[in-house]
Amino acid sequence: MSKEDAVPKAPNFRLDGKKALVTGAGRGLGKAIADGLAGCGATVYGTSRDAETAKQISERYGTAPLAVDVTDTRNVEGFVESLQQASGGIDLLVNNAGVNVPKPALELTEEDWDTVFDTNLKGTFFLTTALARRWVDAGTHGAIVNIASQAGIVGIEERAAYGTSKAGIIHLTKILALEWAAAGIRVNAVAPTFVRTELTASTLSRPDWASELLSRIPAGRFGEPEDIAGGVAFLLSDAASLITGHTLTVDGGYTIR
Repeated sequence: MSKEDAVPKAPNFRLDGKKALVTGAGRGLGKAIADGLAGCGATVYGTSRDAETAKQISERYGTAPLAVDVTDTRNVEGFVESLQQASGGIDLLVNNAGVNVPKPALELTEEDWDTVFDTNLKGTFFLTTALARRWVDAGTHGAIVNIASQAGIVGIEERAAYGTSKAGIIHLTKILALEWAAAGIRVNAVAPTFVRTELTASTLSRPDWASELLSRIPAGRFGEPEDIAGGVAFLLSDAASLITGHTLTVDGGYTIR
């Protein structure tokens, strides 16, 4: 045995040479994820529904501005085709774009329900399949991480639409992983606890509610965006090459009980 053979091979957590698409990368969780992937060596393409924010994202990562609304499924195919040509081929996808309408179930309207599902589940599905279709045709062994939520695993008050959409994401992750494994495409999800972002500000600004939620987290703190970025980067890396169809909870223990 040579000296080189005797040295254990270290897991590769790097993303050098990879091109990653992160939806909703303009702020909060999406921005932290995009920063984390860039820090691991990936070239990051980030989207926003707002053209000015898309420009800021492009300047941050030195890539083309991508203004796209994932709920506009009629334009998703064209968007993905243009991006594939302009980038030379995306290797990694993070479906982060999401919305929440936190209301008691009896107050939710049909418009509220559609707003949540059109972005969180429908938009994710059609963007993902548009990219995966091209990966299959090109023989690309891509990796996908869908941002789910602990609300898709356990019941949380005022999350009827959001929690159900995220439960759908978790199950969709399993199905796509199963269908695409033979093509070398891995599909996983990350399910965060309450993370301090613009999306959770209205909830965590309510002292009594925030105190109650914190009491349910054994680790004793809410999440920070960087906590989630680490889990996403790992699942996209070669260190996770045998992991697919899995939902990684990054929840401080919230879903233990």
